[in-house]
Amino acid sequence: MADLYISEETADDIERAAVDASLGGRFVVVRESERLIRAGTSKRHGHRHLLLPALHALQNAKGWISPGGLNHVCETLQVPPAEAYGVATFYDLFRTDEPSQVGDVTHVCVDAACQIAGSAARIADLKAQGVNVHESPCLGQCERANDVTGEVAEFVQGVGGPDRVEADEQPYALFHQQGDESLRLLKRIGQVDPTSLASYREHGGYDALAAAIAMGAEAVCTAVADSGLSGRGGAAFPTGIKWRAVAAERGRPKHVVANCDESEPGTFKDRVVMENDPFAVIESLTVAGFATGAENGWIYIRGEYPLATARLQNAINQALEAGLLGDDAAGSGHRFNIEIRRGAGAYICGEETALFASLEGFRGEPRSKPPFPTTHGLFQEPTAINNPETLLNALEIVQIGADGYRSRGTERSPGTKLLCLSGRVAKPGVYEVEFGTTLGEVIELAGGITGSGELNSILMGGAAGSFVDASYLDMPITLEDARERGTTLGSGVVLAFTDEIDMVDILVRISQFFRDESCGQCVPCRVGCVRQNETMVVLQEKGSLTPDRRQLVDDIAQVMVDASICGFGHTATNAINSAIELGLVPGVPS
Repeated sequence: MADLYISEETADDIERAAVDASLGGRFVVVRESERLIRAGTSKRHGHRHLLLPALHALQNAKGWISPGGLNHVCETLQVPPAEAYGVATFYDLFRTDEPSQVGDVTHVCVDAACQIAGSAARIADLKAQGVNVHESPCLGQCERANDVTGEVAEFVQGVGGPDRVEADEQPYALFHQQGDESLRLLKRIGQVDPTSLASYREHGGYDALAAAIAMGAEAVCTAVADSGLSGRGGAAFPTGIKWRAVAAERGRPKHVVANCDESEPGTFKDRVVMENDPFAVIESLTVAGFATGAENGWIYIRGEYPLATARLQNAINQALEAGLLGDDAAGSGHRFNIEIRRGAGAYICGEETALFASLEGFRGEPRSKPPFPTTHGLFQEPTAINNPETLLNALEIVQIGADGYRSRGTERSPGTKLLCLSGRVAKPGVYEVEFGTTLGEVIELAGGITGSGELNSILMGGAAGSFVDASYLDMPITLEDARERGTTLGSGVVLAFTDEIDMVDILVRISQFFRDESCGQCVPCRVGCVRQNETMVVLQEKGSLTPDRRQLVDDIAQVMVDASICGFGHTATNAINSAIELGLVPGVPS
């Protein structure tokens, strides 16, 4: 299989039909000359960026990627089999070995929110029923985990049909702020029909794009910069600086990308927005394209979000039909189109350069920076990349202006923030709060602490974030206060643990997550994540760590921070080190 040349195996009719349908029937393979023709495709990027859709088609058609099916893809797209095999084996949702059990696969989350809600018991129950179960990292449905009812997040990977999330077609029942007039980003959730452009427009949809066009691209970039909007994915980079840098580039094609690969354990805010207000994501990405002069918009969405994917594609189709996308998007004189690319289960692809590599049809491995994406991003061309929450803020800014936007929040953290409340809270879900709201007030907004009622700790920012204890409940939710207190807001995770929970079990799972999700490209991260996991397993088995083992934890962290290529290695030790330093782990001196 892993060869530079196409082998003897051939695809069957089902696989050929699935791949050809995924590529839209746009390809003709001429085997004798090994040439490829795609109607209407630019020669600049070739065809490799269609590798992910083709692999998804094979996986969905037969439940695995067979040697013959992969050969057909390689022959069609002219990708060396060894490289295509390397891509296929990189992702958790793809199978390159024929499954022993034919049919759908039920992915059950085993990360923290579902771990404490009883995912192990759920997995055992499903296996006893003969269900084909795959133990999965966070599925982005943490608000559904409930230790009282025994519910945990599940994703069904279908064979021969669409993937699905059980009970996912229902309206977002866990939105507790519906009707709150103070909302900016979530104001349409529960109010608008997410499948209807007409409904979206009745609720103010596309007013922001009209305002942006009236202002002009330069004024939009200025307003975003003056607003103080920073990225909401964790890095908090100033959005205006990013957009202005891309807008300043001349003479090359430019791109705007919505990073919807929301894979940080405990994070589900962008999923809620995409499922329940998808037209807002499309409109805000169009505003970004107009402001930066980019004609190419891309949505890279995690493979475990089938409903969000379907609703975004529906929104794109309706916007295109209405003239809001295309050669003259919304009458702006600017050409702008959007394509969706679905990931396949790789946490690292949330890192922007790994996302670019994945979208281009390569393994999702991060690139060294500089150069930065604003000059050498997707296809090595100028690119602005933001997550949905960041993009939605831009809609508010162009309508109410920078000063109006700054009327909420604090001087250094203006606006509002989406937070993902889960774990031992009474009302888990996504909450929009003004920057400056305290952590304790956020917990009360979610109904307070459940379980034993005695708070042990809160995981801030996800697995790549850090644990805090009850002394942090007075901390204002701002970027500056989080930094000053030695923690992070990250992707907006607020995951509560009570004192009856075995925190060592939690740390073992976190270390296993990073061990499994490291792309393996650089030695410090590849080896460091394994050693960290081994140390946590020793702690679990023996109940304590020797001084040498305790020192090893610090040494691993320092090496990974100093020498890892990307932010994955820089943050993979944060949660465990913070738990130890707070004295949350028995048997380990802080």
